[in-house]
Formats: sequence, structure tokens, C-alpha cells
Amino acid sequence: MTATTPRYASGVRFSSDVVRKDAYDVMARLVDHYRATSTDMVPEQWREPVANYQDPQLWERELQAVHRTVPLPLALSCELPAAGSYKAVDAVGMPVIITRQRDGSLRAVVNACRHRGGELVPEGTGTTRRFTCPYHAWSYDLAGCLTGVYGEETFGPVDKGAMGLLTLPVDERAGIVFVSLDRTAELDLDTWLGPELLELLGALDLASCYHHSTRILEGPNWKVVVDGYLEGYHFASLHRTTVFRTNLSNMAAFDSWGPHQRNAFALRAIAEAAEAPEEERDPTTCVGAIYWLFPGLAIAGGWREQVAVSFVLPGSTWDSSRTEQHILLRHEPADDQERKAADHTRDWFHDVVLDEDYGAGFAIQRGLAAMAEQEFVFGRNEPGVQHFHRAIAEQLG
Repeated sequence: MTATTPRYASGVRFSSDVVRKDAYDVMARLVDHYRATSTDMVPEQWREPVANYQDPQLWERELQAVHRTVPLPLALSCELPAAGSYKAVDAVGMPVIITRQRDGSLRAVVNACRHRGGELVPEGTGTTRRFTCPYHAWSYDLAGCLTGVYGEETFGPVDKGAMGLLTLPVDERAGIVFVSLDRTAELDLDTWLGPELLELLGALDLASCYHHSTRILEGPNWKVVVDGYLEGYHFASLHRTTVFRTNLSNMAAFDSWGPHQRNAFALRAIAEAAEAPEEERDPTTCVGAIYWLFPGLAIAGGWREQVAVSFVLPGSTWDSSRTEQHILLRHEPADDQERKAADHTRDWFHDVVLDEDYGAGFAIQRGLAAMAEQEFVFGRNEPGVQHFHRAIAEQLG
């Protein structure tokens, strides 16, 4: 474990009066909480049946009603920087390829050859002019159109226009790429995110960031994992020598937009802000804002030079999950010193999340069976966790 924490340096200029006012309002709320040793709270506790975490039938219902229904964040625009860029990912059992077209638009297709279902490319990112199935060499262009059939004179005639890769709805907003796993869906990201959240996300300027790294983290049940992203009640105990060095524990400002939310945690610099005149306070150095897009995208450090973005998806079974953890930078490292700083941030986030957060999550999961008839209690000081479970319940109908 690397103990030294990443540097927290300002990385954005607030793009509008609305965004600037929001940041300073959040900071003012945290200053008030610091002075009162308090946090944002909701009126009541929430009780969640423990069985809801380990019921395979409920898990399958969640996949169908949530992940296979809502616009699913699956990539960052900066992972697809130019024409020919692609990203292949497995999304709850659906193999997906997202491609950047020559006109700058996006296409998403099922990563399965129309001949015999062969995987065209393994998971990951890259650049290409075409996709050629390694099984029988059928080839497709970036849009998924079938362009070549090996040995067609012996195979027999193929209607290429009808045998392109299966397409999926795809669109991007604020540097984030969303895909629907429902081939018949119409993506309406403006409605799904809403104008206020879209403006705040746009101010993070993720689309122009430099993509530094991707790490894959295998975790426990997806809801066990997500619960940990949405509260700072555990900072002083679980992260005593890491996160707690820069963040105060159990002190946050909570906001939500539909199923989405933001938990703004008080950094230790809030103590100095509380003593400073309002015009000298800087929200980028004393507020740790984490945006959470339902059902599984965390953006941490979006106001700073180094941004950690995490995509959380359920795994192949109820008791597994998979997280893509990305480190973005405001500019490509100019020298070895900047590269080492970015690598340190990459390693720090990976180790803290995997060893501490997911380590605790696996321990929780080991106790689920013994607590199957019990309920978890989410406190009034955990509004983000409550909001997440409420959003799932609403999606399930």
C-alpha cells in the first residue's frame, strides 16, 4: 500500500455563473457542517433486507430492469479520441464494441460475428479500420457493416446488407458514452440526466482530458460495492491511514437529480476555509465532490488536475462485480516527474479501493448467508446509500 496521498490541485475553471455558484454553495454548506460538526441528513433511517443482496432471482430482475433498460455508462469520450478508435467491453453478459466513426459520431454493436457468433476483438481499447472475425475471417467496417466473406464463392451468396453486426443505441454527453443494451430503445440522455446535472457534468470537462490509465478491479456483489462509494461515514475507521488523511469523516453535502447524485465530502482544507473570508475560499481545494451516475459511474476529483472515474458493473454471478478504474489528467504528462505523479495517483486509488473498500466488501459478503433473515440499517447520515436503493426499487417498479 502506498501511504502518501495524491496531490489535490485545482484543475478546472468554472465554466458559468451557475456552475461557480453551485461549487461555492456546496463549500458554504460544508463550512457550516465543519463549524457544527454535522453532515447532511435525511429524516429517517432506511432498512434494507439482507436477502436483497444475495437473492439470485432478484439479482436477475435488477439486471433486466436496471442495466438492460437504462442508458448504461460504458466508456469515456477520451477513450475514443479519433476515428478508428474502439472500446470492447462486456456489459452484464452483452459483449459490446463502441467505435468512433470518421465523422466523429459513435456506433455501438454487439461483439459477435453474424456468421457463427465469434468474438471479433477481446475486451480493451485500440484503433482499427475494420473488424475481422478470427474464426472464419468475415470482416466488418467501423459501422458494423459486413464488407467481406472469406471464400464466398464456395460459401454461397450472402446478403451483406442484412448481415451487419447487431447495433445498439449509443450517445455521449459531457465526455461520457452511454449505451442501451435494449436494441429497440431510443436514448434520450438530455432527459435521463436533466439540464442542471448536464451543466455541472459539462463543467468537469472530461471530454478534453488525457486518458492516463485503466485498471480492472474484481469485487463482490455490485450493491455491496456501490454502497461504499456513496458515504463518507467509514473514512475514519476503514481508511484511517489513507483517505482520512485528506478527508474528514462523516461530513458531506448531498444532492440528487433523479436517480443520480453527488456526495461532496469535506477535505481537511475546509478548516482553513472556515476561518477565511468568503472571497478567499477555494472549493477545488476543500471539497471532494463525487458524482454518481446511476447505476454505476463514479467521478471523483472532477474539479482537480487528476480525476478518478470508475465504472461499476455486476459480474457474471450475483456475488461478483467488475470495476473499470480510470485516471484522467488535464494534460498529457510533460516529463518523468508528471508521469510519476500520475502513476502514483493510479496506484494509490487502485490499492485503496481494492484492498480497503473491496476487501471490506468481500468480508461483508461472507456474512450475508448468516444474516439472511436480518436487515441492514442505513443511517440518516447516509442519504446517498438510501437514494441508491430507492432508485433501484423504483426501477424495479
